[in-house]
Amino acid sequence: MTKADIVSNIVDETGLERVEALKVVEAFMTSIKSSLSNGENVYLRGFGSFIVKERAEKTGRNISKNTAIIIPAHNIPSFKPAKTFVEEVKVNVKVN
Repeated sequence: MTKADIVSNIVDETGLERVEALKVVEAFMTSIKSSLSNGENVYLRGFGSFIVKERAEKTGRNISKNTAIIIPAHNIPSFKPAKTFVEEVKVNVKVN
């Protein structure tokens, strides 16, 4: 499913104009990105949480030069689905 598919579903469900639905989706994504950029987690009850995880510093390898490099500590965005969301996916998704 793409962003265009999501916009189409919103248009079908709500009767909004396509341009309005696109603005809503864009505003939603921008709001989540800016919150995570500010170090704030986003909690959507029944859906899940967008959280900022901190990765520790670690040693990696540059395989082309066969040398060790230090990968500094950094933050990454992560999504943790709600239990009800996970259960719904478990029940409804059929693997081929």
